[in-house]
Amino acid sequence: MDGVSKDFETGESRPDENVPSKAEPAMTLHQLRIFHALVNAKTMTSAAKQLGLSQPSLSQQLGRLEAAIGTRLFERRPNEMELTEAGRYLLPRVEQLLRILNEAQDGLGRFQKGYQSVIKIAGIDSALRNLLPEAVQRLHRAFPDVSLDIQESAPADILELLYARRIHFGLVAANSLAQTHAHFLQIPIMEDPYVLAVPEQLDLSGITDPARELAPAEFRMLNQSIHFEFGSSHARRVSDWYDRLLPDHRAVAHCRSFETALSFVRAGTGVCMAPALPTIGAAGQIDGVRRYLIDVPPRRVVALLLSQYKSMEPMATLIAAMQEGGRAVSLPQILPTPPFLVESPDAA
Repeated sequence: MDGVSKDFETGESRPDENVPSKAEPAMTLHQLRIFHALVNAKTMTSAAKQLGLSQPSLSQQLGRLEAAIGTRLFERRPNEMELTEAGRYLLPRVEQLLRILNEAQDGLGRFQKGYQSVIKIAGIDSALRNLLPEAVQRLHRAFPDVSLDIQESAPADILELLYARRIHFGLVAANSLAQTHAHFLQIPIMEDPYVLAVPEQLDLSGITDPARELAPAEFRMLNQSIHFEFGSSHARRVSDWYDRLLPDHRAVAHCRSFETALSFVRAGTGVCMAPALPTIGAAGQIDGVRRYLIDVPPRRVVALLLSQYKSMEPMATLIAAMQEGGRAVSLPQILPTPPFLVESPDAA
């Protein structure tokens, strides 16, 4: 009988150790990548989008992985997946395995042309537009045949692309990230001061009491705020600032890009708290807007990438060039903080 032999001392049948029995389910690398994506994406839908899979296929592969392990890795709840104790045990080991595999793949890629010939980047529009062109000029002096694949994306989408390894690095505002992402290295590129952007006709210089010193139409314009939102934590910070400094304000628009928000400002609709860099348009400084410095921590633009890319060429040269450009970038004219927007040291 296949897979069975006789014990010559007892005469009993026993499994033949030299004949393989029916294979038990085993973990696959594909399944471990799905597990890792689910941990970081939090939902089946988001993980499926990252990996380019259908949700039923992803769910099936997760089920096979859990069957191979013999226990659940996630507790399923509506719109939420929480790691079980087994999942928490598995996660750091999967991260280590994928990190080693990624480093091996990237290292072997050097043998094709000696370095990565295409650099894939995703980033926020203002950083790509103002930092990347001159940095690429420097890059091409050292690596003339390197090409770039560039896409403008929101911070959340950049993280998804990084987790799915569809880009080499992202250009993001570190303070726009909802949480710390320990998987990725953050390399500082530049600090971008926050300003209150107001229509050109609204002169706030030297103003201490807007209600008394501004004309009624100007005071109304000052208290119409255009909000840019890229996350709940940022939205709270913006709202808190307006509540403290412009307590009579009302939000007249919520935008998903600084450029859109600034177009409302230029049209005289209201005012907007924004980093200075986005107020540089594609053709130079955006006209029709005054910029007043405000006491808000600057936006920290960083390159977000896997640690193995830090010293890998030509990424290292490109990132160094962007850092140099960040130090030398010419920001638009920023006027001093109006007296009524100076916060007292004990302000919340």
